[in-house]
Amino acid sequence: MAQLRRDYNKFVKLDTEILVAGPEDAEAFHDYWKKERLPFIGLPDPEHKVLKKYGQEVSLFKLGRMPAQVMIDKSGKVRFVHYGHSMTDIPENKELLELLETEMA
Repeated sequence: MAQLRRDYNKFVKLDTEILVAGPEDAEAFHDYWKKERLPFIGLPDPEHKVLKKYGQEVSLFKLGRMPAQVMIDKSGKVRFVHYGHSMTDIPENKELLELLETEMA
């Protein structure tokens, strides 16, 4: 999430909002967001409803949830999906910003 925070203003300039959903409860999310001063939205999803809807993988052998990034346009259409194969398998912001500039413009 530090990567997203670092380039948050670049995403905003492209009329993009970042929403991070995770398995923690509301109190844990609030505490983490406050501590890390994250400028984007955090969505607690302890029952995994949102994350299951978008196909995020959960693997006990790989320490829980694998990273997943989904870009959804304003009409609700999924425009990009990346499912990580490890906890470090996350696209660089540069790749995401380039996609926004071309695909979602």
